[in-house]
Amino acid sequence: MTVPLSILDLSPISEGSDAASALRNTVDLARHAEGWGFQRYWVAEHHFVAVASSSPAVLIGQIAAATERIHVGAAAVQLGHTTAVAAVESFGTLDAFFPGRIDLGVGRSGQRRREALAAPPPKAPAAPAQWRDVDGVVVPAPFDVSAQFRNPTLVARMGALQQPRAESPDFATQVDDILAMLDGGFAANGIESHVVPGERAPLRPWVFGSSKGQSAEVAGSRGLPFVASYHITPATALDAVDAYRNAFRPSQALPEPYVVVSADVVVADDHDTAVHLASSYGRWVHSIRAGNGAVPYPSPDRCEPLTPEQVEVVKDRTATQFVGDPDEVAHRLEALQRVTAADELVVTSVTHRHADRLRSHELLAKRWGLH
Repeated sequence: MTVPLSILDLSPISEGSDAASALRNTVDLARHAEGWGFQRYWVAEHHFVAVASSSPAVLIGQIAAATERIHVGAAAVQLGHTTAVAAVESFGTLDAFFPGRIDLGVGRSGQRRREALAAPPPKAPAAPAQWRDVDGVVVPAPFDVSAQFRNPTLVARMGALQQPRAESPDFATQVDDILAMLDGGFAANGIESHVVPGERAPLRPWVFGSSKGQSAEVAGSRGLPFVASYHITPATALDAVDAYRNAFRPSQALPEPYVVVSADVVVADDHDTAVHLASSYGRWVHSIRAGNGAVPYPSPDRCEPLTPEQVEVVKDRTATQFVGDPDEVAHRLEALQRVTAADELVVTSVTHRHADRLRSHELLAKRWGLH
């Protein structure tokens, strides 16, 4: 049985375009995605870079208003940069307008970055890990992000996302607070407190994670669905899924584990066209890993090739991007689903031209058998 397929969108800003166009393109893609039969439409949260998905709740409202049935949500609200109360109130508001269609995705990426900054630099480089092929799924060696996290530009931007001297609670505490607020059992410093709107809303947190660390453990131990980011951290996503399943305890909302795995895809009518459309992806990923954040998505017609040194920086991501005609990409997605036993897959697809991105999703939906 084919598992459901969903979409993760960053509202990417293409070279020569602007944020307003990117946001309009997101709403347009969402409308098409609903017609093509995708299960969910999730938007990411990013700041100070050339993607327009910086305010998920606002964007979700626009997408939900422009569609009728598709589930719309965040992938994910960065709890390191906000409060549990703000998340529940904003998504409770969305649920009041669009009952039963809103997904509250949460992640700890902001906390993870601050932990990396506080940690001492490694004394010696670790032994290089080996690339593996797991039944058709490429598992590359991990990419070392420690230098990226110490980039002064990134540090300054992270500081701007926090109130002065603010300290975020532990991620597990925030998730527990969200669950208590939704259930009506929240107390602020021992004082019974009710979140309006939000309390008793039919919202369930979706926990996003990249490794076998805290996110996977929190999702499993609280009986929540888990989303593993193979498209960002292909080296550790399979370990994250295993850790989640090992930690899982049934909850009232979820009697069994529910796993979603992400993949980065570019689909075209033929292999060569897809390869051409994806040829600027490495340049875009390199801009992120250079520490200054994603640049406007380059045109494949004018993009300079990467140097050998730059290729090494991004090869884990380029090797794990699913590029090709519908059959090629579907076969790789089927392998990813088989290896992870995912209950659902979520795809993200970035191309320079909006028409090519629409076509990528349309072809995949038809090949996957969506209705």
